[in-house]
Amino acid sequence: MLDPSPEPESPKHYWSQSIRFRTPFPRKFAKIILDTLGSVLAFWMASCLLLQDLMPFNRGMAVFVLLAMLINLGLRFPTQHYRAVSIQDAWFLMLGTVTLVSTSMAICLIRGYWPGDVKSSVVLVAGLFTGFLWLTIRLTALAIHQRYYDRLNRSTDHTLPGRTFIIGAGRAGVLLCQELREHPRLRFHVVGFVDDDLDKQGLRILGTPVVGPTHMLPTLIREYRVTQVILAMPGVQGSRLRELSQLVLAQGVRLKTVPGIVNLVGDRPWKPEVRDIAIEDLLRRTPITLNTEAIRTALEGQVVLITGAGGSIGSELARRVAEFRPQHLVLLGRGENSLWEVQRQLASLFPDVAVEVALCDIRNPARLRQIFQQWQPKVVMHAAAHKHVPFLEANPEEAIGNNVFGTLNVIEAAKRWQTRILVNVSTDKAVNPVNMLGASKAVAELLVARAAAETPQSKFVTVRFGNVLGSRGSVVPLFREQIRHGGPVTITHPDMVRFFMTIPEAAQLVLQAGILGETGKVFALDMGEPVHIMDLAEEMVRLSGLSPGVDMDIRYTGIRPGEKLIEELFTGCKVQRTDVHPKVFVAEMRPLDPSALQAGLDLLKELEVQGGEERHPDILRCFMKILPTYHPSPGGLGRLLSPEECAPPLFDQANGAKAPLTARPVDAGLAAPI
Repeated sequence: MLDPSPEPESPKHYWSQSIRFRTPFPRKFAKIILDTLGSVLAFWMASCLLLQDLMPFNRGMAVFVLLAMLINLGLRFPTQHYRAVSIQDAWFLMLGTVTLVSTSMAICLIRGYWPGDVKSSVVLVAGLFTGFLWLTIRLTALAIHQRYYDRLNRSTDHTLPGRTFIIGAGRAGVLLCQELREHPRLRFHVVGFVDDDLDKQGLRILGTPVVGPTHMLPTLIREYRVTQVILAMPGVQGSRLRELSQLVLAQGVRLKTVPGIVNLVGDRPWKPEVRDIAIEDLLRRTPITLNTEAIRTALEGQVVLITGAGGSIGSELARRVAEFRPQHLVLLGRGENSLWEVQRQLASLFPDVAVEVALCDIRNPARLRQIFQQWQPKVVMHAAAHKHVPFLEANPEEAIGNNVFGTLNVIEAAKRWQTRILVNVSTDKAVNPVNMLGASKAVAELLVARAAAETPQSKFVTVRFGNVLGSRGSVVPLFREQIRHGGPVTITHPDMVRFFMTIPEAAQLVLQAGILGETGKVFALDMGEPVHIMDLAEEMVRLSGLSPGVDMDIRYTGIRPGEKLIEELFTGCKVQRTDVHPKVFVAEMRPLDPSALQAGLDLLKELEVQGGEERHPDILRCFMKILPTYHPSPGGLGRLLSPEECAPPLFDQANGAKAPLTARPVDAGLAAPI
């Protein structure tokens, strides 16, 4: 049964709904009335000041007010939002004032007098007073709104806002201060800026004083009774943030920060979003400047395929590539859930980019050929790999199938379908490898170099870097989880050292080196200073508001199979700087013997399909023939060989390469908490 037709609305109801939903018209009318009264008051003030005339209501005033309102409406002053008056609005008011004064003076010069026999000086002063009163009306409305809003928030939220310092009085700090003022429910009461710029000392910015430099923070925090500090320096290096965080946390106050510039993706502007400081902030470096035009030339309008697109590096590469508007961005991987997450995020950030998902295991050459035939990608970023050191030590067949022959499958498909650029993402564990992960990735580097020699019309390069902060399986998420559950924080060895890089920085440099680098080369990224894992764990505990060894125990669990104490980025061979980027180096590879490499691959293929762990020693010996620098760790698969077989030479006279430094095992639980 159909619903009965609604009764016609009464005129009273219609007009009430009209006023409710068409509030801009009444507001504009009210603004016109206010500005009209302002111009009337301005003419009256000018007459009283210059003519001592308290009743100047004549034809001269009427003409002046009419002219003022014509200019007012012509410049659309009634559309200004009084509660969000900006510098741009003030400039428009100044333009209106200048227009009013100049037009009035022009009329006086042409006619010789102002209508109503009013002196030109009165009209000049009235025009200036009009602009001043119009600005005063808007600022008064803004002040009343802010006072009312603050009082409303105090009446609904009885908690006192925290007294806050903003470190950094630059553009980021100013934007942050404005944001916190407009959102008082965030409970931040900014009492001062702290900045090292001498020119800013003693200034007031948005009514908030610059109270002093950063080295006076302990004194200033006590003097101003500050309970929280926000670091508003998105472009500063991590070393400086570490200094400031230690200085602030030592005073027992809460510490916040804003996102770094390096975290921006796409065309999104930087926003002052306050959040807890993370270890990634303390390890970030100077933002990277990319050759965006050259990268855009290589990627814009092309089909780009990324293997391992659901992983940490693969997904970040996808986000960075999408910035350059490829024709199609193909996400290849075997984890459907992670690929769905990446596709959904890219659809939100880059709605104009065609993002496709290809479910595929790179160990399946037939399926891989189908995908390459369908999309015929011109750029391939190969990030798919097994990366867990202990698991690959226990399952070397998986390293062979995925990291070696999976890479070979991608290379062969790229060669067959004439891919112009292939970038292989490698690891610092491929340098003087002691574990199966490093050995398999080192062989993958050789495969890429061989493909570069066989297909000079294309570009095949490898980009090598160390650990990535926040990636799946890395130590940082593990430490966060352990701290969240009350500890203890576990470390494998007290002397463990690693190179770290943030995910955005690594992805940007991979793009730069891979797209612009010379074919057949292995590029190593500047990973900065090595980080002691012990220091990393202690810093994360402090950032959580706890004291290492007091509130949170740190225990040693013993080194894992196949681990090094210190990772290396170069083999000890000659290292060259490159014009690609100041943070990208070229690592010279040992001479490639294609026949020996192919013989080793044939043997590995036979060993992969054989069953039983008894083949593991033969797998090791095969890798050692392909890679003279591979010496299995005695704590890992090296235990299957004699000490003479797996022991590395102390010094390689031919290439000047030092032996890889492996760690002696530390018995789990024997080390005392720190």
